[in-house]
Parts: sequence; C-alpha cells; structure tokens
Amino acid sequence: MRRGSVRRVPFKIHLPAHLLMDLQVIASRIKRLREERGWTQEDLVERTGLHRNTIGRMETGAQAPSLSAYLVVADALGVPLWRLFRDEDE
Repeated sequence: MRRGSVRRVPFKIHLPAHLLMDLQVIASRIKRLREERGWTQEDLVERTGLHRNTIGRMETGAQAPSLSAYLVVADALGVPLWRLFRDEDE
C-alpha cells in the first residue's frame, strides 16, 4: 500500500427497520433541498466531490453514509448539518 493511501474494507451493516425508515426521511430531505436549489444530482456531485453513486444512494436511502459525507452534503447545500436530520418546524 502506498504511503498516505487509505485502504477501504468492505462491510455490511444491518440496520433495524426504524433506522432504515429514518434513512428514507433523511434521503428525501437531501433530495428536496437539492431540488429547491434547481440542482441535478451531478451538480451536487461536483459541489461535494462525492461519487455520483454515493449521492444517488444517499437520496434513495439505500446507503447509510458516514457523518463526514453528511457534513460535506450539508455544506454544499448551505444548510447546518442538523437540517438534514430535522425539518425546521420540528
């Protein structure tokens, strides 16, 4: 392995049903915030530097991304991190 490179170890996380439902809610918020800005998924990819598959999975709830991925998305969307997890009126 080259110095400074990161080795990724594939693994699967099995989440309880209530957490999967929460992922769907978060996913729909991310998509809604992106669409409110008139952005495509590709626009969000360019603004975040995340892979297009990652953005697609985040918006469908098919992937539980890392906290750092959520931070990058929130920053690109110009919202505080908590906004991805809660609506303003909650």
